[in-house]
Amino acid sequence: MRVGRGERTANYVILIAFALFALWPIVTVLVSALGADDTGAQGSSFAGLHLGNFAQAWDIGRFGTYLRMSALVSTFVVACTVVLSVLAGYAFGCMRFRGQTVLFYLFLLGIMMPSEAVVVPLFFDLRAIGLTDTFWAVAMPQVAQSVAFGTFWMRAYFRSSSRVLVEAARIDGASTRRILWQVLVPLARPAIVTLVVLVFMWTWNEFLIPLVMVTDESLRTAPLGLAFFQGQYTSGFTLLAAGAVIVATPVVVLYLFLQRHFIAGMLEGAIRE
Repeated sequence: MRVGRGERTANYVILIAFALFALWPIVTVLVSALGADDTGAQGSSFAGLHLGNFAQAWDIGRFGTYLRMSALVSTFVVACTVVLSVLAGYAFGCMRFRGQTVLFYLFLLGIMMPSEAVVVPLFFDLRAIGLTDTFWAVAMPQVAQSVAFGTFWMRAYFRSSSRVLVEAARIDGASTRRILWQVLVPLARPAIVTLVVLVFMWTWNEFLIPLVMVTDESLRTAPLGLAFFQGQYTSGFTLLAAGAVIVATPVVVLYLFLQRHFIAGMLEGAIRE
């Protein structure tokens, strides 16, 4: 079906309007981060851009410690989630066993259950076994949350994967493990990359679990550190905007590097669903 010039123009106008609506808050924060310090402190500037705001926010807010903690937690959660989701998705998508349907619906409860509903009893459970105020109290609940979605995501991919390749590998004598890791996983790269980006983004931006589970300043993640930075260290918006840019940069950089595979995985998953 051929699209007319007027319809194409209207589509572009609508897309540009939504793009401006989405980008305007980001541009506002970035411009504020590069503006003059509204607390009165003088910082270095270059061509009217006060780049020293980032260094000042980094030092005052101790974002080096917070970013390191967020990187450790996000890397651990992503690695565990991807491995467990691939294994569980393959089991639910390509294998048959007793109680499969019931067990899969239990996994789906992890998607439907908000973290706000379980974080308080989870805190008392972890405190009873001495895990609060530790790295594991921040990372393990997020692994459990992410595996639920990851299993659903990878199951959808494996259920729609080519059965011809699987049967051909079995005829050649390939084991179940070899079929998974040498046949299906290489073909699932877009889906896995999409899962990596989503889980990394969710873990990096998680605020409630670190807030409840830890009190040690060295265990605070970047979003939690940004909240304390706002409340304790500065009353000006310029340094707060600089801190927000610092916290958001790793997610943006990861998406820019993996955007092609991420979009391919999203489109492929949408078509298959």
